[in-house]
Amino acid sequence: MGEEQRKGEKATFCREASPHRVETGCEGLLEWNYQAEAGIALSVVIRFAIRLEKLNLKLPACNMSFNVTFHLSYKFRLLLLFTLCLTVVGWATSNYFVGAIQEIPKAKDLMASLNKGLVLGEKGTVTEEASVKKANLNNCSSVSPHLKGQNKLVFKPDLTLEEVQAENPEVHRGRYHPEECRALQRVAILIPHRHREKHLLYLLEHLHPFLQRQQLDKKFNRAKLLNVGYLEALKDEIWDCFIFHDVDLVPENDLNLYKCEDQPRHLVVGRNSTGYRLRYSGYFGGVTALSREQFFKVNGFSNNYWGWGGEDDDLRLRVELHRMKITRPLPEVGKYTMIFHKRDQGNEVNVERMKLLHQVSRVWRTDGLSSCDYKLLSVDYNPLYVNITVDFWSGP
Repeated sequence: MGEEQRKGEKATFCREASPHRVETGCEGLLEWNYQAEAGIALSVVIRFAIRLEKLNLKLPACNMSFNVTFHLSYKFRLLLLFTLCLTVVGWATSNYFVGAIQEIPKAKDLMASLNKGLVLGEKGTVTEEASVKKANLNNCSSVSPHLKGQNKLVFKPDLTLEEVQAENPEVHRGRYHPEECRALQRVAILIPHRHREKHLLYLLEHLHPFLQRQQLDKKFNRAKLLNVGYLEALKDEIWDCFIFHDVDLVPENDLNLYKCEDQPRHLVVGRNSTGYRLRYSGYFGGVTALSREQFFKVNGFSNNYWGWGGEDDDLRLRVELHRMKITRPLPEVGKYTMIFHKRDQGNEVNVERMKLLHQVSRVWRTDGLSSCDYKLLSVDYNPLYVNITVDFWSGP
């Protein structure tokens, strides 16, 4: 390999390695990065000395009479090397001070952040004190002393959202905490809803005081699909229990506890529309309670049931495939009133539901939470609930 070729390769490498380049006139082989440390600087001096050696500028043998044997030209070379060493030391020192000066604004920013944090800390004192106070509370009893049992439900045709808000002043952004004790579970109520504003209003009017009497730490999410409600709710907090609730079913008895147990729970034993009897053997719809782990274990609901019917039976089959047992409250406790309505337009009977049910054992791993694609359009925090709007067609 020729000398010219070696020079070209080295120059290319140095331009890539360091944007700062200093040429000494010695064939352009001396490059220096201003960010280099003293150890690298020493290697530069050695390289320069080697280059001088190749130019036959060798140091004569040193002895006690070396002052006599020095020539003027050689003293000039030593002076040049000494000057170069001083220059290198100067560069290293200046780099240190420049770095220190550059750190001053960073230090100012750090102090500003600390001061800001102190201010925010002062503003958050009330919240922290409330948290400490809550931490010092005893756990709520498994059966609340505020329960009344069977209630007579009344649905006022002129009911407004403002009235329901005024009746529930302790509820903020759909969230309620019992004041006198610490709730045993954090429960998220998921209500799929479309064009049912009046039904939602009736449900909120009765369900908020119903759950407050049960001393639950609970929150509402109104979503178009229950898998979305589950996933979005977990972005807000790690909930212990999820209640999947039809918007047109209102509980009548507050002894029907909205909490999760060691097995999935079906809360609707009967409704007024069926004479308060179970709709059919194996029915698992209306209002169901699954813990966070149970719902995740079965991969949630199927995403393929468009239209009416089938998704509740699909979930039941998933539960049974995992050898879990569905439990229910007593018939006199699990009673609901159904708000009568016509079937929504666009919610026709799903003619494919029986075919899909026969595929559950083969597709449950890939159809559910793991394949729930959607585009989040908005999250609106209302006083009594959180409204989640999504688009299922355009994808995330």
